[in-house]
Amino acid sequence: MKTQPAKLMNPRTRTRCNSVAIQLLVLLSCFVTTQAATLPANPPNVLVILVDDLGYGDLSSYGATDLKTPHIDQLIHSGMRFDNFYANCPVCSPTRAALLSGKYPDRVGVPGVIRTRAQDSWGFLDPTAVLLPKALWPASYHTAIVGKWHLGLQSPSTPNEMGFDHFHGFLGDMMDDYYNHRRRGNNYMFRNDVEIDPPGHATDLFSNWAIDYLNERKADKRRFFLYLAYNAPHTPIQPPAHWLAKVKRREPALSEKRAKLVALIEHMDHGIGNVMTTLQENGQAENTLVIFTSDNGGQLNVGGQCGNNRGGKQDMYEGGIRVPAGIVWPGVIPPGSRSDAIGMTMDIYPTVCEIAGTPYAKDLNGVSLLPTLLGNSQKNLDRPLVWVRREGNMRYQGREYFALRDGPWKLVQNSPFEPYQLYNLEKDPLESTDLATSEEGQYRALTQKLMRHIQSAGQVPWQNPRTN
Repeated sequence: MKTQPAKLMNPRTRTRCNSVAIQLLVLLSCFVTTQAATLPANPPNVLVILVDDLGYGDLSSYGATDLKTPHIDQLIHSGMRFDNFYANCPVCSPTRAALLSGKYPDRVGVPGVIRTRAQDSWGFLDPTAVLLPKALWPASYHTAIVGKWHLGLQSPSTPNEMGFDHFHGFLGDMMDDYYNHRRRGNNYMFRNDVEIDPPGHATDLFSNWAIDYLNERKADKRRFFLYLAYNAPHTPIQPPAHWLAKVKRREPALSEKRAKLVALIEHMDHGIGNVMTTLQENGQAENTLVIFTSDNGGQLNVGGQCGNNRGGKQDMYEGGIRVPAGIVWPGVIPPGSRSDAIGMTMDIYPTVCEIAGTPYAKDLNGVSLLPTLLGNSQKNLDRPLVWVRREGNMRYQGREYFALRDGPWKLVQNSPFEPYQLYNLEKDPLESTDLATSEEGQYRALTQKLMRHIQSAGQVPWQNPRTN
């Protein structure tokens, strides 16, 4: 039976009469951060572009030699490139939950992938979580998501209920076909609470819908927050035929598998270029903060490349969690800037809130990257970082596996059924020499830190009570 989201009013409309009370409650439970006087007087619009399964080595700006991504490369060059940016998880849903909540994903009920079948779904987004769009309401931002949601199919977990004024995209985990947009025969394409069935390649649709939204905002003086979440280059690797033909002409030595992935990435790059051109043409670019990154590493068995890193998607090794990232803020971040600071997806939330001048909760796990963006040193980024994923099937059997990084030291468990490994990333970036036995003190210290995280996150339910 096809699952559809409940027919609900936009939450901004439902709560408008209580807006003063809501803001007072937010202010009581939150704090407002301050920053140097070098910030512009007027906070910027915000565009967050999250792509799906793009590996650290699958942009020409990050070392790929067989593909061309001029538009993403230009975006990153226009601001600050991050060399040590991490996704919160080696798979989709948890990273998206971290981006929108500013917390570790298991602390908002999403330790694993949320899927369309309850028996294979490993998360339930905490309906009380104050997601980023809702946190931006006191600053009078109009908030929108275009593209892939992947955090719930029905009430109370739909985008509009969780704070977005506008939703135009796909609720589900993945599409079985980029052209008919179905998942197991069900249609999860919606515009707000109305099911739609548009023709066209999903990447083109999401790019065009983002452009439509930007054009609509021209006539409105309110600032906007647009979360543009592509499902490319996630499987199925299904580029438009003419894009594949173009890649094969240019790179005849590529395997069919690699050529298809390159074409899918280049097609997405073209769409992102159109979005950025629209910002320029509308006069919005000068006052828009743009953040670009990927939800996890590349999928190796479909031709993904993760740079000079071990592993890929699903792995707790660097290739599964280290991702390309860039932040653009005209007039604030000098073009061509570069940072080796260690950032994480969950840092986007407090960074955006601080730049927008809006309160955010004290219990976030993410840290604002604003000092780094302003060219200042930032000691609070030297912190332990945790990764977790819960998954089913015979490889994982419903259990969690973990990683923790603290300074150069990294604890890795790449399967729930193997012991922890210990690596020194400064001396061994390829994670090739396990030091768990020879560095017993470090091993114990990191294991204890991870156990404390597990205890804390274990208090948060991750199963939907309606389906269990």
